[in-house]
Amino acid sequence: MSPTGWLITAATVALGAGLPYWLPRAVIALRVRIFAWVGGEEGIRAPGREVPAEEFKKVYGHPAANGRSRGAALSDLFWYWLSPGPEVHQEHLEPGPRYDDVARTTRQILAGLSREQWTELVGRCTRRVLDELPDDTRVHRVRLRDLMMPVWAEVYYEVVFRAPCPRSVRDLITGNANDVVSALKCTSLRHMDRRARLTAHLRDRLAHDPPPVPLPSSLSEREQAFYLQGTFFNTAVVQMSEAMAHLLLALATHRPVQDRLAAGEADPDFLDGVINETLQHFPLFGVAHRITSGEIPRDGRKPIPAGSVLLFNYPEYQGSGGDPFDPDRWLDPDTRPSAFIPFGVTANRPCPARGFAVLTMRVAAEETLRRFRLESSAEHTRSLPSRGPCLLVPRTGATEWTPARRRTRLAAMRLADRWEGVGRSVVQLVLGSYMVWDARRQGLCRNHFAASSGGSAPSVAAGR
Repeated sequence: MSPTGWLITAATVALGAGLPYWLPRAVIALRVRIFAWVGGEEGIRAPGREVPAEEFKKVYGHPAANGRSRGAALSDLFWYWLSPGPEVHQEHLEPGPRYDDVARTTRQILAGLSREQWTELVGRCTRRVLDELPDDTRVHRVRLRDLMMPVWAEVYYEVVFRAPCPRSVRDLITGNANDVVSALKCTSLRHMDRRARLTAHLRDRLAHDPPPVPLPSSLSEREQAFYLQGTFFNTAVVQMSEAMAHLLLALATHRPVQDRLAAGEADPDFLDGVINETLQHFPLFGVAHRITSGEIPRDGRKPIPAGSVLLFNYPEYQGSGGDPFDPDRWLDPDTRPSAFIPFGVTANRPCPARGFAVLTMRVAAEETLRRFRLESSAEHTRSLPSRGPCLLVPRTGATEWTPARRRTRLAAMRLADRWEGVGRSVVQLVLGSYMVWDARRQGLCRNHFAASSGGSAPSVAAGR
């Protein structure tokens, strides 16, 4: 190693030794306690003492576990994060004719493309975004979520409107989606002006050139814009961008897996196995809450009463992170994990994109791997507040990427990522605490249902 290399290594070791590694975990633990306090004592955790893992799917899929927003203290916080229009967001509508109308429209929009059309669309949008990277002969340092978000903004705009997405509109969509997900992760406060600009564009577009699939007739024109913004240009764009960031970061940090794919010698289903393994270790959903509309009887156990708030913990149920990263186990039915619900359960509002999410992730990953080798030393967590730092190394032309250069860049990335985590954890604590307070103060969900019922909101919704 050269003298310069030794100096860099020594500096890295010295800085790393002084890093307070304990701080991010301590702050995260404190944030969890704050959010548990917001949720109140009424939440029944699953899996947990009252709902063990073996009953998770049965309870989750019970017809009475169908309430979504009304009656849960956490709803004020989620409505706050998802504004504007959380009252018509498909995932937060109460069961009934209005939800059925919205869910049916979403299915019709998504079903308008065949598998071949989905493949062509995602491949084309991925190539266009990757083409925008400057100078394809040098190594690029990117944040994977930021890299992927424009891809899915273009994809879902074209899915909805059946027309290419103008660059200016893509910027509106990514600005909105990034603002929502950053607020959800408590790395930034909300910027409602960014969200309002997308709302204004959608209202204008709907007034002059509506999409080919008629939007829910039960919604006003303003609510139709909110529906598109929340379902497609918030949730769909955010979730697919997060999923791709997790997938590409998993490939970057598991070189043997990436090398097998790049060599083209792996089982044809191996990439699907990598995607499933990624979703097993890093599920997109954390805790989904449902409110029971009736009693849920159980064999040999006390029934779950009506009005209970059920907290379904995806990572805990799937045992995320407990096993080594092993995509091969998905190639054999006997070794596939049984506790695996990446898109929810079929009987209780499963993800509308479950039928083609893996297909589209595969297409985007193949397009990326065709051009770049992925390298990263960043920490990989389920919440991924770092947005996935990664180096994209061109498969041809990257003459400066020597072994020494690679070690130096990865060591610098590892150190920067650890230090960023320390500062970011404090930011998350401060901003998260403020948003919890502000959400409770505004009481968006509580006040909405109080107004619609003509009386005061139920006490459980007040967020005790």
